[in-house]
Amino acid sequence: MGPPAEAAAGSNGKIFGMYPFIKRSLDVVLSGVALLVLMPLLLPIMIALLLTGEHYVFYAQERIGRHNRRFKILKFATMLKDSPNLPGGLHTTRRDPRVLPLGRFLRLTKINELPQVFNIFKGDMAIVGPRPLVDKTFDPYPEHVKRVIYNVRPGLTGIGSIVFRDEEHLLSECGMPPAQFYARHIAPAKGELELWYQRHMSLWVDGMLIFLTAWAIVFPQSRLLYRVFQDLPRVNMPGMSPGGTCGANQKP
Repeated sequence: MGPPAEAAAGSNGKIFGMYPFIKRSLDVVLSGVALLVLMPLLLPIMIALLLTGEHYVFYAQERIGRHNRRFKILKFATMLKDSPNLPGGLHTTRRDPRVLPLGRFLRLTKINELPQVFNIFKGDMAIVGPRPLVDKTFDPYPEHVKRVIYNVRPGLTGIGSIVFRDEEHLLSECGMPPAQFYARHIAPAKGELELWYQRHMSLWVDGMLIFLTAWAIVFPQSRLLYRVFQDLPRVNMPGMSPGGTCGANQKP
């Protein structure tokens, strides 16, 4: 039996008070600025996607949002249109044949996530929060996690996204069906990480998670995350180093 929902939800009151107002205000301002600044990058990618692959630019999918309400998330199209109905389903592995050539680069660099800036500006998402999931990847979460994880807006990045930044590698090398490995190992671990976030969320934590997201892209083997947040739940599972970092040969 999991911890009480009230404790998991961050009973420190930070989901009330001024923090949500300030956070939402920053999300609107920063996403608006990002749309302007990133447009020179987004336009060439949109043109390249239109001219390659299956000639479509955006992928819209229903996800679970704040208070478990549904919304359409936007991403750059990186896979075949019929991917959910092909072998592999909703789980993507490292060498997944459904991923398009340009899509592989966009996924590796996380550029495929940038259209979600529109979702942030609109209010569906925040910059920092738990990733919005579809039902099949949400259902394996423990019940005590499912009750509270979306008390906050889902995010473009978050603690679970950083720790499991190479989830495709884990699913590729796990030695069992990806859906089974996800349900048995990844979902419970991610859930505990997101509950940690709700207990500790603040503007400082949000700012550090944004910085650490960029840091992890440049230095994917770094363990800086665990130096900054020393009380972070450690994740130990097949394919992860002791202490919870995807991959091998981690740098100090």
